[in-house]
Amino acid sequence: MKLGIGAVGFGPKVTINLDLIRRAEELGFDSAWTAEAYGNDAVTTATWVAAHTTKIKVGTSIMQMPARQPAMTAMTAMTLDQLTGGRFILGLGPSGPQVVEGWYGVPYGKPLTRTREYIEIIRQIWAREKPLEFHGEIYDIPTGGAGTTGLGKPLKSILHGNPEIPIYTASISPNGLRCSAEVADGVFPMMLNPENVDSAYLPYLEEGFKKAGGGKSLENFNVVPGCTVIISDDLEKVRMPVKGQMALYIGGMGARNKNFYNDLAKRLGYEEAAVKIQDLYLDGKKAEAMAAVPDELVDAVHLVGPADRIRDRLQAWKEAGKKRWVDTMNIGTPQVEALELLAEELL
Repeated sequence: MKLGIGAVGFGPKVTINLDLIRRAEELGFDSAWTAEAYGNDAVTTATWVAAHTTKIKVGTSIMQMPARQPAMTAMTAMTLDQLTGGRFILGLGPSGPQVVEGWYGVPYGKPLTRTREYIEIIRQIWAREKPLEFHGEIYDIPTGGAGTTGLGKPLKSILHGNPEIPIYTASISPNGLRCSAEVADGVFPMMLNPENVDSAYLPYLEEGFKKAGGGKSLENFNVVPGCTVIISDDLEKVRMPVKGQMALYIGGMGARNKNFYNDLAKRLGYEEAAVKIQDLYLDGKKAEAMAAVPDELVDAVHLVGPADRIRDRLQAWKEAGKKRWVDTMNIGTPQVEALELLAEELL
C-alpha cells in the first residue's frame, strides 16, 4: 500500500506546508494532493507543489468538473504531465448542487452523465487519433445553435498529450462508485473504514468493473481514501478537530434533502447520528453538531491518539492494502512525526 499526503488547506489564506511535503517525499510517500471548494483552486496549488518537489506525484483531489470545460481540463493535465515529467494525476469530481449552482452558476443537472462525457472527451483529446468531435447530452463539440457563429470546427490538440495520465474521480454514492469503476482509473472515497470496504464500497465497484469489461478489477484500479492522522496522548482533545470537519460535511455540506456525505454516514450504520448532526448544524449549533459525531465513527475512518494506538489500528489498513481494497492512504496531518510513523509501519 502506498501513502499520499494532503498538500493544501482551506481558509482565508492559501496554506501549503512545503517542508512537510518535502519530508513526505524523502520518506517515500507516493503522492501529494491538492483540492478546491469555493476558494483556492486545485491547479495553481498543484503546480506550486510540483515545482518545489522532484519525485513525488502530484494530483488534484479534486478539480471540480463544472468549473471547467473538459478541453480546458485536458489541456491543463497535459501541460502538467509534461512539465512534471509524468508526475501528474488528474482527479475530478462533480461537486454538489449548492456549489455548482451557487458558485459556478451552472445547472447541477446529471453529475454521472457529466462524468462519463467529460472523461470521454478528455481521453479523445489526449489520444489525438482525430480532431475532437463529441455530441452528447451535456457537451456538444463543435457546438452550434443559438448564439454561435457556425464557424466552429473539430480541432486536434497541438500539444501531444499522454493518453496514460491516470484519471480518478471522487465518488461516495453507490451510483458514483459504479460510474468511477466503469470509466476511471481510481476513486477517492470518503469516510472509508478499512474493515468495511467489502460491504460498503466493493459491491458497487464490482458492478462498475463488470460494466467496463476488459478484465478491469481492483488489480488495475486504485482506491485512494483520505485519512486524518494526529498523534497525541490526549485522545478526546485530538478527536475534536476531526469531529469538526466531519460535522461540516455530514451536517452542512449540502441541503437537508441533498447531502451525499450525510447519506454516506447513514449507509455506514450511523443513521441516527447523521440526522442529529445535520439538524444541529443547519440550526446553527455547530459546536453541538461536532459533539454529536460518534467517537466510533472517528476511530473507524481516521487515526488519532497515542502512537501505539495508531500502530494498532494501522493493522486493519495493512490488511486492506493486501486485499487491494486500498491502494493509497491519502494522509491529512500537520505532524512530521505522523508521517514518520506511517512510513516506518507501511513503507
